[in-house]
Amino acid sequence: MESINAKYVSQKISKTRWRPVSHSSLQQPDIFATGSWDNEDNKIYFWSIANNGGSGMEDGFEGDPQLLCEHKHDGDVLDLQFLDQDRIVTASSTGAVTIFRHHQNSQTISVSQSWARAHRYPCDNAPCTGVVCSSPEIVSVGEDGRIIVFRADQEGVIRVIENADSSTIHAVTYLRTTEILTVNSIGQLKLWDFRQQSNSPSQILSLSGDRVPLHCVDRHPNQQHIVATGGQDGMLCVWDVRQGNTPFSLMEAHSAEMWEVHFHPTNPDHLFTCSEDGSLLHWETSSQSDMPSFLQGGRNSSMISRSAMAPAGGNQSLISAWLNGDSSKGRLETTHMLPSQTLSVNSLDVLGQCLVCGTDGEAIFVNRQVPV
Repeated sequence: MESINAKYVSQKISKTRWRPVSHSSLQQPDIFATGSWDNEDNKIYFWSIANNGGSGMEDGFEGDPQLLCEHKHDGDVLDLQFLDQDRIVTASSTGAVTIFRHHQNSQTISVSQSWARAHRYPCDNAPCTGVVCSSPEIVSVGEDGRIIVFRADQEGVIRVIENADSSTIHAVTYLRTTEILTVNSIGQLKLWDFRQQSNSPSQILSLSGDRVPLHCVDRHPNQQHIVATGGQDGMLCVWDVRQGNTPFSLMEAHSAEMWEVHFHPTNPDHLFTCSEDGSLLHWETSSQSDMPSFLQGGRNSSMISRSAMAPAGGNQSLISAWLNGDSSKGRLETTHMLPSQTLSVNSLDVLGQCLVCGTDGEAIFVNRQVPV
């Protein structure tokens, strides 16, 4: 735990996201954004973990995140996604979708664009629960069951799927450039193909039996048909959207709601989950824990994978272990990433070897030495 920095910020943190680094550079991320919720005045913040000589020593020891700038945010920040290096999109409990611009020269934040009450009921605002970005496109989902498509360079709305869901849509992610996935409060995962004018999903997958609300979804970065979700019962579900309409595997993860799930963007044999139960878990689909990490290879290590589904050859990698769905066989190792605490871990993000998370205990935790 010694590589973890904790920063107490006097605000309940609802969302944390690393600013993207360019693919060409091998640098680690150094700036992240956070959003708050359940405070009288909510804000978005930008933080730096770069050590600028000795200047980082003034208030706290070296390595502590340093606040760069902040900006008032109307309503709770229910989601936060970077559009590019300078712009970030927020989803608000007021139903608004807002683009903020981070001016790095002056370390200020300004509102670049806002769609107030994008999500709404006939007589009231409906919280916007999630956004996903593929610049310049932005897709938002809400408690009102709407899916809305915006463009960052246009004022109007590009497309609205009015009654996409009769229940609350909790999260959204891209499956491919023209397809998105949504998860809802009755345990369904829906695929939407924007090439079609139809306002109906192209596919519906669901948890059989109890309609457990799903809160989060992430797509495998290399194999788009593999999707992970988490929900109210704390279970980690892995789905193969090409096969069947039910999860491929279910794993007991947390003792309360799972708020976020993220595959590591460049090493997806690793996955991270966080929960209302106060824990953050690192999942690794490898059974060779006694083998040096360099021997486990990256994405093409099928020959040393003991996974039953790995072909002898081919670059199936250890990832097939996500579709084995049996943590008892030692293919899945889980590690607790935080010192024990009781309040909810609401959000996490991982990039390179850096992990950031935010809690209801008004703390931000940063780990710069994640073993991936």
